[in-house]
Amino acid sequence: MAYEQIPEEYWNAIKDCDKSYDDLFLYGVKTTGIFCRPSCRSRVPNIGNVAIFQNAAQALAENFRPCKRCKPEGLSLPAEEWIKQITVWIDQHYCDPITLHQLGDLFHGSPYHLQRVFKRVTGKSPTEYIQDIRLEKAVHMLEAGEQSIADVGASAGFPNTPYFISLFKKKLGTTPAAYRNKTREERKNEH
Repeated sequence: MAYEQIPEEYWNAIKDCDKSYDDLFLYGVKTTGIFCRPSCRSRVPNIGNVAIFQNAAQALAENFRPCKRCKPEGLSLPAEEWIKQITVWIDQHYCDPITLHQLGDLFHGSPYHLQRVFKRVTGKSPTEYIQDIRLEKAVHMLEAGEQSIADVGASAGFPNTPYFISLFKKKLGTTPAAYRNKTREERKNEH
């Protein structure tokens, strides 16, 4: 069972990546569902998102998965599960700025390794996946609402309107405005 209150000594070990504590406990990060050794070089989590475990079996029993970076107790998360965790996170945070380094920090892997495994598992790079999600959301907003093209782009995670328009045209063969107009015409003709 995970500790509710984290002993200060354990928190300091996590913050300091103290290898001498590796055999004493493991910690899980509730927001990512990943557990690590105290010596893991991943970004220091928010203390409120940390759960402490005596061993890997305990962490696994509470549905945490082993870190790709530090491999607690020699365990490794299967690539497909790791990428699924990442895509679920991207699906929920698509409108925020997202970098490969940020994904590496959050999901405990080097950006290079994450990029390679992501592409192997999904057939797309993380950037392509993020763009596709954002474009899908933009299409939905264009079909459903009256927001300006700039507002649609920003709401879908594209703060730069010219980039949004150019990527939309490149991927979908038309501009956002032309797409919206075509959709409206199709709706009128249906009635």
